Amino acid sequence: MSWGIPTTLFLQIHVVLSLIGIATGLVMLAGMLAGRHLAVWAALFLATTFLTGVTGFPLPPFGLDPPRIIGIILLALLVAAAAALYVFALSGRWRSVYVVSALLSLYLNVFVAIVQSFQKIGVLNALAPTQSEPPFAAAQLVTLALFILLGVLAWRRFAPGGAAPRGSLA
Repeated sequence: MSWGIPTTLFLQIHVVLSLIGIATGLVMLAGMLAGRHLAVWAALFLATTFLTGVTGFPLPPFGLDPPRIIGIILLALLVAAAAALYVFALSGRWRSVYVVSALLSLYLNVFVAIVQSFQKIGVLNALAPTQSEPPFAAAQLVTLALFILLGVLAWRRFAPGGAAPRGSLA
């Protein structure tokens, strides 16, 4: 039992929060790429991804393991993103802090989703049962490359409040 909730139900809640976090994060990213701040989507992303991180800790197996280390990094990134957005209003360098920390948070959530997919989905597990096989590495490498590309584009284009995006002549 996790927080008084049966472990199976708690895991389902954790997975649903994670999927909502990924979906809302992708919408938030689309807004950044369009140079717009989608405030509601960003808030939903930050909240659901924070809850995803927090709800991962009481799940077995217990102890400081790679998933929990990723969870700690995820939560630190989310605190930075929330501070940049809600405390510092994306002013000055805080815009960059927000873009980088929010997108790294989204990437970590997607990274874990890929890991879990290769563990739990039969077809994927058959391709990479130990997650050291080329299909797993290729999936993670393509995802990382895509996030780097989209992150650079978002960093250059995201200009909340009508400010000129980085790299523009305005």
